[in-house]
Amino acid sequence: MSLDTRDPQQQQQLGGEDSLGGKFYPLYQWLFDEDSEFVKNVEKKLAQARMADNVEMFLSRSLAVGLIAGLGLWLLGSIAGYLFLQFIGWSPIVPLPESISPIARAIREPLIIIVSGLLLGSFGFAIGFGSIVSIPYFRANGRKREINVLLADSVAFMYALAVGGMNQLEILRAMAKADDTYGEVSKEFQSIVLETEYFDTDYRTAVRNQALESPSDELSQFLTDMLSILNSGGNLTDFLEDQKDKQMRTAKQEQKKLLDTMELFGEMYMTLSLFPLLLIIILVIMSMMGSGDQTTLLYGTVYGLIPLIGMGFLVLTSTVTQDEIGDGYLRPDAGEDFAVEEGIAVFNPGLVEEYTGDKKVFDHIKRQEGTYELMQILKAPHLFFRNHPKMVFVVTVPLTLLVLVGTVVAESAPLSWDAMKAQPVWGTFIWVYVPLYLNLLPLSIFYEWNVQSRRAILGGLSENLRKLASANDTGMTLLESLKIVSETSSGKLAEEFETMHSKVNYGTSLKDALREFNNTYHIPRLARTVRLISEAQEASSQIQDVLSTAAKSSENQDDIDRERKTRTRMQMVIIIMTYLTLLAVMALLKIQFLDTMAGLAETSGQAAQETEEFSQAIDPDLLSMLFFHAVTLQALISSFIAGYIRNVQIISGVKYAVALATVALVAWTAVEQISSGGTEGGEALLLLVGSAGWSLWGQGRPSILPGCNGSADTGGCNSFTRQSLLSAETDPFRLESQFECSRTYSHQYDNKPERTCGAGRVDDSTRDDGVQGTNCQTGRCRQHD
Repeated sequence: MSLDTRDPQQQQQLGGEDSLGGKFYPLYQWLFDEDSEFVKNVEKKLAQARMADNVEMFLSRSLAVGLIAGLGLWLLGSIAGYLFLQFIGWSPIVPLPESISPIARAIREPLIIIVSGLLLGSFGFAIGFGSIVSIPYFRANGRKREINVLLADSVAFMYALAVGGMNQLEILRAMAKADDTYGEVSKEFQSIVLETEYFDTDYRTAVRNQALESPSDELSQFLTDMLSILNSGGNLTDFLEDQKDKQMRTAKQEQKKLLDTMELFGEMYMTLSLFPLLLIIILVIMSMMGSGDQTTLLYGTVYGLIPLIGMGFLVLTSTVTQDEIGDGYLRPDAGEDFAVEEGIAVFNPGLVEEYTGDKKVFDHIKRQEGTYELMQILKAPHLFFRNHPKMVFVVTVPLTLLVLVGTVVAESAPLSWDAMKAQPVWGTFIWVYVPLYLNLLPLSIFYEWNVQSRRAILGGLSENLRKLASANDTGMTLLESLKIVSETSSGKLAEEFETMHSKVNYGTSLKDALREFNNTYHIPRLARTVRLISEAQEASSQIQDVLSTAAKSSENQDDIDRERKTRTRMQMVIIIMTYLTLLAVMALLKIQFLDTMAGLAETSGQAAQETEEFSQAIDPDLLSMLFFHAVTLQALISSFIAGYIRNVQIISGVKYAVALATVALVAWTAVEQISSGGTEGGEALLLLVGSAGWSLWGQGRPSILPGCNGSADTGGCNSFTRQSLLSAETDPFRLESQFECSRTYSHQYDNKPERTCGAGRVDDSTRDDGVQGTNCQTGRCRQHD
C-alpha cells in the first residue's frame, strides 16, 4: 500500500470534479469496466509504483491527455492532407472505370483529408494515452530492480538484528527506518509498519498484503516464506540465516546473467559502430559514380548517426545494468540530534542555518562560518576539488571561454566552414580539443583521485571485519575491539578505527562516531555495513555473529565486484579496439584513396583527364574534415560507453575520452603530414618499406636489376619510375620495372647466351635470360630470378 501525503489542494486538483480527470470521468465509465483485467493491472502497477492516484482518476486523466493529443494531430493531419492535394495532387494507381470515375473524383479530396486526419489522430491518441499509462509500469519496474539489488544486504541486516536479540516487530520497525541505506526494500517494510499502526491490522496480515503488492517476485517470496515461519512459530533467526545464504547465491547468479548480457551488447556495439564507416565509404563511392550529391547524407552520418548509435547503446545498456543504490549517507532518525554534512560547506552552513533570522548572533556566526570555509578552500583548493570534482567547472569553463575569445581576437581560430575545411586539424583542435583538455582533463584527474581516496577504505574491509569479530568473540566490547584492530592493522581503515576510538573517549557516542566515519566517504556499500553494526551494537556489546555476517556479506560483494571488473575489462577492451580499427581504416582511406584520387586528378594525359572528371564529384578537403570529425566523435562516444560499462557511471569515461581523443588527434596529424608530402612522399614511403622487405627476402640471391641499382651494365636504363611485386603462377615473386631505354643493349646473365627482344615485354621463352630489350623508348622489361 502507499499513503497519500499531499495537501488537500493537490488532491483536489488530481481527483476533484473540476480537475482534468474529473471532467473525463464519464468517458472512463463508458469505455472501461471496473472489473476488467486492464483496469486491475493498472491499479496493481499504481500500488507497486507507490503512486497515490486511484485507478479511476488516473485512467480518466490518461484519456484526457490522449484525446487532446489526438485532436491536435487530427487537425494537423487534415491540414497536411489538404495541402498535399493542393500542391502535389493525386492520381489513382489503377485506372478507374468511367462509370465510377466521377464519383471517385467527387469523394477523393474529402476522403484523403479524413483518412490522413484519422491516421495522425489515432497515432496522437495512442502516444498521449500510452505515455501516461506507461508511467506506473516504468516506476514499478525501477523499484523492482532496486529491491532485487538490495535484497541480499537487507536480509543480512535482518539476520544481524535477530542475532542481536531483537524480536519480530522490532526487526520490522528497524528495517522501515533504514530507508537511507536499503531504499525501496525499506519502503516496503514501511508500508507494513504503517498499516499495523494506522489501520489496526495485525502485522501478519500486513506482511501478507505487502507480499501481494510488492513489485519484486523475490521479495514477495521472501515475505511469504517469512509469514509461514511467523504463523508456525518457527525460529526466525535460522530462517533468516538460510535466506541470507540463499540471497547471496542469487545475487551472484544475477550478476553472471547481467555480465553475459553485457557481453552480448558489447558484440552488438562492435558491429553497429562500424556501420557509419561502411556507410561513409558507400556514400563517397556513390558521389564519385555520379549518383548525385551525397554531402547531406555524409553530414547526417557523421554528426547524426554516429552520436545516435552511441546514445542508443547507452540507453540500451542502462536498462540492464544495476546502478549503485543510494548516496552513501547515514541520516539520523526522528528526534536524534545529529547533523549530516552533505554538499559544499560554503553553501551548507549546517546546524546554524536553523537558527538564523531569529537573533543577530546566529547571522554573524553564519557569516563567519562561510568566511572560514572559503578560506579553507583557498588554502587547499586541490583538496576541495578532490572532494567535489564537478566544481572544477567553475574554474575551467571561464578559462575555456577566455582562451577561445583570445584565439578569435588573434585571428588564429577558423570562423567559417570553408576555413575549417582548409585547416581541419587546427580548427577542430581550437574548437573541440582545447575545451576538451581544459575541462575534462582536470575533471578526470580530480574525479579519479576522489574515487581512489574513497575506495581505499574498502580494500581491507572484509579482513578487518573478521578481526573485529574475533576480538569481540574473546569478550572485548566493540570499542575495545576497534582499538585492538587499529593497533594490529595498517591502512586507511585502521586509521579510521583509531579516530573513532578517540572520538568516543572524548564523549561522542559510538553510533555517532560510526555515522561520521561513514559520511566522510559516503559509499553505499560501506553505509550498509556501518548501519548493520551501529544498530546491533545498541542491543548488545557482544556482536561477534553480526560482525561475522557483515564480513561474509562484504566478502560476497568483493567476489561480485572482482568478477564484474574481470568481465567488463574485456568489454572495455573490445570497445577500444573497435575504435582503433575504425581510426586505422579512416586514416588509410584518407591516405590511400582521397589523396590518390586528388593526385591523379593533377596528372597529364587523357587518362588523367578522365580521372579528374571522375573525381570532381568529391571534395577531398571536405571528406578529410568529416573523417577527422567522425573519429573524434567516435572516440568520445566509445570512451563514455566504456566508462559506463566499467563502473556504471558516465563520468568514469572522462579519462578514456581524453586518452582516445588524443590518439585521434595525433593519428590524424600524422595523416595530414603524410598527405601534405604529396605523391613523391607517399611513393618514397612505400619504396622504403617495400625495398626493406624485398632485401630481407632476397638475401644471398643474385642482384636483381643491377642497372637500376647503380651497376655499370645499366644499358639504357636512365629513369626509374616504379617497382612492385607481382604474383605469377610459375613464379610467385616477380619484379617489374618500368624505365626508358635509350639504346640497344643486352645483358649476360648466369653464363647464358645473349638474346635480345623487341620493344615491349619479355616473353616466356626468354625469361630465363634476364633483362633484355632493344630500341624501346618506354618499354617494359622483366627480369626473373
